[in-house]
Amino acid sequence: MNAARMLIAAALACGVAHAQQAIVLQNATVHTVTKGTFKGSVVIQDGLITDVGAQVLTPAGAKVIDASGKHVIPGIIDCHTHIALDSINEGSVSVSSMVTVRDAIDPESIAIYHDLAGGTTTVNALHGSANAIGGLNVVLKMRWGKDAEGLVMKEAKPGIKFALGENPKRQGQGGQNPFGASLSPRYPGTRMGVEDVIRQAFTEARQYQAAWKDYNSHEAKGESALPPRKDLKLEPLVEVLEGKRLVHAHCYRADEILMLLRVADEFGFKIATLQHVLEGYKVANEIKAHGAGASTFSDWWGYKIEAYDAIPHNAAVLTRKGVLTSLNSDDVGNGDLSTRLNTEAGKTMKYGGLNEEEALALITINPARQLGIDRYVGSIEVGKQADLVVYDKDPLSMYSKVERVYIDGTQYFDREADVAARSRKDAEKKGLMEKEKAKEKSSEKAADKPGDKPAEKQEAKGAKPHQGGSDE
Repeated sequence: MNAARMLIAAALACGVAHAQQAIVLQNATVHTVTKGTFKGSVVIQDGLITDVGAQVLTPAGAKVIDASGKHVIPGIIDCHTHIALDSINEGSVSVSSMVTVRDAIDPESIAIYHDLAGGTTTVNALHGSANAIGGLNVVLKMRWGKDAEGLVMKEAKPGIKFALGENPKRQGQGGQNPFGASLSPRYPGTRMGVEDVIRQAFTEARQYQAAWKDYNSHEAKGESALPPRKDLKLEPLVEVLEGKRLVHAHCYRADEILMLLRVADEFGFKIATLQHVLEGYKVANEIKAHGAGASTFSDWWGYKIEAYDAIPHNAAVLTRKGVLTSLNSDDVGNGDLSTRLNTEAGKTMKYGGLNEEEALALITINPARQLGIDRYVGSIEVGKQADLVVYDKDPLSMYSKVERVYIDGTQYFDREADVAARSRKDAEKKGLMEKEKAKEKSSEKAADKPGDKPAEKQEAKGAKPHQGGSDE
């Protein structure tokens, strides 16, 4: 018994409150991602993977599920999405590091359930790309039915969104506000300006960091000192300087990628992930030397001027050059692409010749490492959280379907149950709509009864018509 198994056994021996029934997924093709692929079983107990192998010990009272002919992989991790969020850009300023998407999570977003149905169990929910330095992100687990706080993966390292190129600089062109008045152009309006905004913000953050260090030094000596004024915009940037917060940077062009790496090197911090990074293949060696990861698309091309030099071999080239690489969806709304990230990964076997394990790593262990959560998720290993997906066929096949999804050992999706419930839900929806229509008809009949006075006559009897004001 290895050390991880011994620790788990000791914890279980001490007893766990509200312990879950153990589950054994038996006789499946198990894709561990980090320790090979084999025919065997996975044991889930109290939210963790407690055993995995060709042969396992079945705990007493365990629920045994025959997964013969099925495939089990770690839960898919999407390193860049905007699902369960709304109005994601605080585009009025160039630096919005004082805002956080964590305070605006919508736990009722149907995209959460759609992600589950596609095998995605964890996502990095990001601020938008209207700002050179955007807001703070949050890592979520797709625990459908939980409240907003219940979705948050508390073990994840905090992060922040940066952006380069067209998105942050086009704000300098001005625009129209909802009331029709022209907006003044917002700095920056050029790629040079984007670099200046980032450099200026970190110059201020350094000064803020030094002021607090000076104050803390006086406090430690018992000397009287006034603390610096707290600045919520600069605090996250100090965390970046101190390696406590991850930077996820939207980018496309090779020249801008190099620019950001130089700025980061100048201030002594690392870029955790270059997001999109469609020209990453041109500067893969420089990305590797800096130590940044890359989270890209499989084969998106030509949808904007910055994407014209994109190639479907990008992920494979970056991988072969030693860059930690993942694939993401950049989803909004219903979460359409993140429901099929498995087939996005499969494309890299055609475009670039990655093998099956390398392709699966792009959507499991690699994004887990990029988000600093690989101790907990991203592979099927003893001691990790039991985030697992059961497919009916090879997970990299476009014909495969997700049958079951477990998060923390709890089953959150069951395709068979979902399909069986559809007719009942359709009938329930139809009944509610008919009830609403009947209610509307009843209201219309009540309004048409003799004696009711039309609104126009009531107004004529003395009600003064409303005059529009400046608030309209």
